[in-house]
Amino acid sequence: MLIPMLSSALGGYLIGNFNLAYILAKGKGFDIRSRGSNNPGASNAAITLGWKAGVIVALADILKAAVAVLLSRLLFANEPAALFAGVAAVMGHMYPFWLRFKGGKGFASFAGMALGVDWRYFAIIGAAVIAVILISDYIVLGTLTAVVTFPISYGILNRTLWALLIAAVSLIIILKHIPNFIRIAKGTERRVIAVLTKKKNDP
Repeated sequence: MLIPMLSSALGGYLIGNFNLAYILAKGKGFDIRSRGSNNPGASNAAITLGWKAGVIVALADILKAAVAVLLSRLLFANEPAALFAGVAAVMGHMYPFWLRFKGGKGFASFAGMALGVDWRYFAIIGAAVIAVILISDYIVLGTLTAVVTFPISYGILNRTLWALLIAAVSLIIILKHIPNFIRIAKGTERRVIAVLTKKKNDP
């Protein structure tokens, strides 16, 4: 079991290193880590490059983690190894070696991991996230809902302690979003409607 887990973790991490937000921003002549929220992820891509770019980046970040899980399952037929691949893909997104370990906050890839594990988790999480965002107008509150819901539901439905692996990466994602929670408290966090209606040339 050790070899499938280690191989899945390494492969997942390398897949997670692919960062489309950074690549698209470089194509426009700037480092996305120096603008907006300074985060090379989907939400900052929407802020700095427009909502269409944000959607494309989100899809890429979701797919890379889903692919990591599915590839591991195909190669090893081992569910714990598949979880390792998904978690490693999320970690690769958040801490990519080629960007000096300064990556995104991991939510889209986390959702992709859920998709790879079982599309029903992804559907449930997606519905909950959309509902929370529509009510609150804050993306980060939807993120919090997802990262708390997935490990709990996975552990209960599968009756396995492997859910703690998901919980560990959930905690890291929550910690990376602490600045967002602070900005909400201060009233300075960007609302969803502001991002969607933002023009490309707006500051």
